[in-house]
Amino acid sequence: MSAVNRATLAQSLSVSLPVGAYGIAFGAAGVAAGFSVLQSCLISLLIFSGASQFALVGVMGSGGSALSATATASLLGTRNLLYGLQMAPVLRSRRLKKVIAAQLTIDESTGVAISLEKSGSPAMAQGFWYTGIGVYIFWNLFTLIGALGAQAMGDPAAFGLDSAVPAAFLGLIWPRLSGGRERALAVSALALALVLTPYVPAGVPIISTALLAVLFGLRGRVWR
Repeated sequence: MSAVNRATLAQSLSVSLPVGAYGIAFGAAGVAAGFSVLQSCLISLLIFSGASQFALVGVMGSGGSALSATATASLLGTRNLLYGLQMAPVLRSRRLKKVIAAQLTIDESTGVAISLEKSGSPAMAQGFWYTGIGVYIFWNLFTLIGALGAQAMGDPAAFGLDSAVPAAFLGLIWPRLSGGRERALAVSALALALVLTPYVPAGVPIISTALLAVLFGLRGRVWR
């Protein structure tokens, strides 16, 4: 990697610290869903994908099966595969470094890298690594803090921590609802999930809403 670019490092830190600090919500949500502190921390260390992690503990915490929870988390994590395809030509990583890059391929690391496209591939690679490593460190640190804090409180429901998962999802989705089609998709997904929830196992409503995303995507392509 080339010499450290302070501007890129500062940009990466401005993203990684606030995003990583959000891990405190996941730590609390994990404990509220019945996971131990160790289990919550291992989920962050190994999965390291915010939306997928919240989906996993949310489905399990509401009584869903491990299979349903895993399917939901995996579905939400497929976007990282697309990010990997986009970043592979920029990073050109090999062997162990390639494995590490795959673990760090998330919304934020990819977003910062793409924002530096005009500065060239070296700057994009730096933005990716700085942001990915930063988020990973802070996310796992704050997951531990959130889990320990929730455990020390006792009954999570007494402090409203059982609402951490839906609140976290709202926080993740809200900034992305920038257009009319995105808002229409969000409202439609919400309505579908509410209709299905009383009749199907936990986790299935979330998986079902993915079909809406496909339909909206195809509809948008046809209209272009």
